[in-house]
Order: sequence, then structure tokens, then C-alpha cells
Amino acid sequence: MTRTMAFTAVGSQRERFGELLERHRKIVFKVANSYANLAEDRADLAQEISAQLWRAFPAYDGSRPFSTWMYRIALNVAISHLRRTGHRALHTLPLDESAHEGALVGIIAGPDERVRALEAFMERLEPLNRALFLLVLEERAYREIAEILGLSETNVATRISRLKQRIRNDTSFNG
Repeated sequence: MTRTMAFTAVGSQRERFGELLERHRKIVFKVANSYANLAEDRADLAQEISAQLWRAFPAYDGSRPFSTWMYRIALNVAISHLRRTGHRALHTLPLDESAHEGALVGIIAGPDERVRALEAFMERLEPLNRALFLLVLEERAYREIAEILGLSETNVATRISRLKQRIRNDTSFNG
């Protein structure tokens, strides 16, 4: 392959990636909003997710849904980011509500109190359950959730059932 052909191939790959990323960019922001409280941290996480998506793009199988592939990478990056930064940021820094657009904006419509209660519940979840919860709120099929999270459909169904029970038992939802 000549040098010119190699640059052309990279350019078209970059263009295709850019188009797909633009079309599905809300996924990046939803995941970043779900795993980082401060505006700077959300921006850093969104950038880290985008960079990892670009690095992994050559291995993307175009016969599969881009959004499923994107969610899988974005959630893995977010969970790794959370583990690296530790849980102390989630438990010691207050949520800056003026800067926080909310992870659930655009997913749920309803009274602000219910949305805030769901966001607070979501923040208390372990990283994997947080990812599961986000995907359930987006009404993703169990099969797609299983593929994104690397779980069996049975495991997804069990975890969702347990999450629903936790919500039912959570006092912030029941009065």
C-alpha cells in the first residue's frame, strides 16, 4: 500500500468514526454523567471514553449495532475510571447540582423529585449495577444488555429483578 493510500484509508476511517460518534454522542454523555459528579470529571471521562472508542474502532465489527459496541466500551472505561479514582470522590464531595445536568435527563420525564431520587439511588449502586440500571432506563432489550455487559441474559434478568426490589425497598421512593 502506498503512503497516499494509507493516508486516504485513515482519513475515511476517521470520517466514518466521526459520523458514528456524532450520531451516538449522547451515550458518551449519559455514561459520563452516571459515573462522575463534577463537571470537570465528567468532561475528562467523556474525553477518555472518546479516545478509547477511537483506539478500539479498527476492531469494530460493522455487522453489529454501533450503539451496543459503544456502550460496552464506554461503560468499561467508566467503571475502570471509577476504580482508579476510588469511591472517595462519590462519597466525600457533594453533588454540584447547578453543574450537573443529570444522568437521567432525556431518559425519564417526570417530577423533578422523582428524577433526583432515581439519580441518588443510581449513585449508590455498584458500578456494574449502575450500568445495568442506565441500560434498563433506556429500555434496552435483555439480550443487548447482556451483550454490552458481558453477562448472560439470565444473569441480566436476575440482576434487574434484584434492582427492582431494591427500588421498592428504598425509603426515598416510598414516602
